[in-house]
Amino acid sequence: MSEELTPETPETAETEPIKQRKNGLYPGISDELAENMKSGWADTELHGLEPIAQASQTAARRAALSARFPGERLVVPAGNLKTRSNDTEYAFRPATEYAYLTGDRTQDGVLVLEPTEDGHEATVYLLPRSNRENGEFWLNGQGELWVGRRHSLSEAEQLLGIPAKDVRELPAALAEATGPVRNVRGHDAGIEAALTDKVTAERDEELRVFLSEARLVKDDFEVAELQKACDATARGFEDVVKVLDKAEATSERYIEGTFFLRARVDGNDIGYGSICAAGPHATTLHWVRNDGEVRPGELLLLDAGVETDELYTADVTRTLPINGTFSPLQRKIYDAVYEAQEAGIAAVKPGAAYRDFHDAAQRVLAEKLVEWGLLGDLSVEKVLELGLQRRWTLHGTGHMLGMDVHDCAAARTDSYVNGTLEAGVCLTVEPGLYFQADDLSVPEEYRGIGVRIEDDILVTEDGNRNLSASLPRQADEVEAWMAGLKG
Repeated sequence: MSEELTPETPETAETEPIKQRKNGLYPGISDELAENMKSGWADTELHGLEPIAQASQTAARRAALSARFPGERLVVPAGNLKTRSNDTEYAFRPATEYAYLTGDRTQDGVLVLEPTEDGHEATVYLLPRSNRENGEFWLNGQGELWVGRRHSLSEAEQLLGIPAKDVRELPAALAEATGPVRNVRGHDAGIEAALTDKVTAERDEELRVFLSEARLVKDDFEVAELQKACDATARGFEDVVKVLDKAEATSERYIEGTFFLRARVDGNDIGYGSICAAGPHATTLHWVRNDGEVRPGELLLLDAGVETDELYTADVTRTLPINGTFSPLQRKIYDAVYEAQEAGIAAVKPGAAYRDFHDAAQRVLAEKLVEWGLLGDLSVEKVLELGLQRRWTLHGTGHMLGMDVHDCAAARTDSYVNGTLEAGVCLTVEPGLYFQADDLSVPEEYRGIGVRIEDDILVTEDGNRNLSASLPRQADEVEAWMAGLKG
């Protein structure tokens, strides 16, 4: 990685001189070089750009937001870069609320809805093209010579369908603003500082909750993106099966890297840290270290999802026999989880209570645990009443899915887990059984086996559609699929 000069903040880059990096190889910049760098550059402005694919959907989402908070200024930031180490940053991913309302994915952006007599006027505040007159474009760490060209404000207006202004002017404007204001917190400290005496935590939380609940029902664009994410994820799972022999020779990280390659080629990124859990690691729900051995005869629990370029993620889990064939005990446990998932998926339909799919899956798992003698002489009803099955089922059977892998997380309980399903809702159904390696309450042969099967389910007008159905789930089909991929 090359050395550049010290980056300036967006607020100061226009007015203050560029600072040189400590321990840089050049002692300074001559007047002649500074002058030379100002000229001789072609005009690269783009004209006649078509709006982004979801421009009409983002406009409708902003209209719904406007209707909910009439007469109030609404501020929704994208967020800023976060330092990973010293002067290197994490890859930027905009705040979900901002991307949902604009379709924009650039750092430092802020959407502002200014109240008018008949609603709101939306403006997106962005960084303009790098300044060439003061050298920002080649001296600033976030200048375009270092990190690449960004859209001009005019180009952004054409693409997003929203008037665009320079974000560096926004903090001062907000500091002078009057009237009620709401802000989505936690993403832009500079914006929050400018609004510190104008907002309240309670009112800001109401804005966050509304935007979370607005995503409970997906529009057609979102459904198509989720299907795209699931299709790419299926290809990633196929990639992994094809290289299991290489993972056996190395570690779980070969699986992680293989899936990541698919996510970056077919999408923007992984939607969350991939869980590549082989053997006993499959009993750890969020095993993301992925540094363990991959051994024939054991199971691989792969929980991973591709995030599309528009930031919608899949969330799929398959539990695979590493050598291609389930042992009798592995199959018994796997079939129990499969039966529970089938019951859960069948309960997903319009008009059903959100909790129904969880209850249906948990009942099947409790029945199996009682049948296997792991809960003494207790009845299934008593086990469910006391929640004793949770020693081995551990987690809820699913969650909302969308731009966040655990989407709509700020929604009110009455709208989410105590709510009713309707067409357009997308959720995961993911029952599991996990027998810890040190669990003395189960026979020794069970210990260290973890199984989860997870699919992404869209509620339709007449039932549901499994968006990840291209990946086999039934044990025989899994074995045949793996054999076909391994050739």
